[in-house]
Amino acid sequence: MSEDDESAAQPTDSHRFPCAQCGAQLRYAPGQLQLTCQYCGHQQDIPYSDEQRDVALTTMDLREALSNHLPPEAIEETRVLSCDNCGAQVQFDPAQHAAQCPFCSSPVVTDTGTHRHIKPAAVLPFKLSEREAHDAMRGWLGRLWFAPSKLKQYARSDGSRLDGLYVPYWAFDSDTRSQYTGERGDAYYETRSVMRDGKQTTEWVRKIRWHRVSGRVARHFTDVLIMAAQSLPRKYVRALEPWMLGELAPYNPQFLSGFRAEGYTVQLPDGHGLAVERMNDVIQQDVRRDIGGDEQRVHSVNTNHDDERFKHVLLPIWMAAYQYRGKTFRFVVNGQTGKVQGERPWSVWKIAGAVLVVVLIGAAYVYFSQGK
Repeated sequence: MSEDDESAAQPTDSHRFPCAQCGAQLRYAPGQLQLTCQYCGHQQDIPYSDEQRDVALTTMDLREALSNHLPPEAIEETRVLSCDNCGAQVQFDPAQHAAQCPFCSSPVVTDTGTHRHIKPAAVLPFKLSEREAHDAMRGWLGRLWFAPSKLKQYARSDGSRLDGLYVPYWAFDSDTRSQYTGERGDAYYETRSVMRDGKQTTEWVRKIRWHRVSGRVARHFTDVLIMAAQSLPRKYVRALEPWMLGELAPYNPQFLSGFRAEGYTVQLPDGHGLAVERMNDVIQQDVRRDIGGDEQRVHSVNTNHDDERFKHVLLPIWMAAYQYRGKTFRFVVNGQTGKVQGERPWSVWKIAGAVLVVVLIGAAYVYFSQGK
């Protein structure tokens, strides 16, 4: 983006949605296209139409973005607080000067000022309320073996709050055409004579006949999702998939009212690199299917990417952070489907108790067996 464009991207104003009845701050009500007042119960609809939804699904040209040629309206500035412990960057109300990090429960004290970034094109609004997400997390924790009792007490307590977070993602599209070389392996069997227990016998031996092959495969990728934040464990968040992106809504600050939004820390070029890796894994599978046979050897794959496009989207995650023995454990809940993933502590005493019980049962079995 040029210097002239930089001057066009001014810091965004604080978005406030006062209640028309009592003046209190309205909050987005999960699962509804409404803002709700927690004090007087007044409700206000969020404008939404199919035409707006089509706009939300519009993608931007990746090459233009990578060469900093996006239009000024695609860029915004927001105030961000940074966590010194885990590195999360969370967008807060401009009037807020300190807070607790929702990712690791550490105090957030570093004000990094305003950040220029690519504006979100779409948001997937929360469907689950905090109570519903809490119930999902409690059920998941209740099924964990050898979890500390304090953890389960924490899950059952009303004080175990969850933070509603909109987490940034890059969604990439690409038309790919790949040329490959490799070998196709077809199995066949031969017999051979072997000696077993002093006797000669015949057995079948599997062998592979290899043939050199080459070919082409093509695939269109749509919405390859890459989490654009580094504050959450990537393997757990990825396990929250799939997301029903057909329910994306055009970005509207009203959906964020009462929630927090994390700023992206994985820049677009790095996110694109991660997306290409995911695409390559799928292309490798396509190549092996195209080669066929019983086994395959892939020697080379050269892929061309055309019409690469992307969009910046915000996806809903409920999150809780639990401190146990000086370490932070985080649990995440898909704010759309209720799927739960997370880190978990182990109770050494429960494991030791289980081992002791097994040993005692084994000893008792041996004792009574010998007694007979």
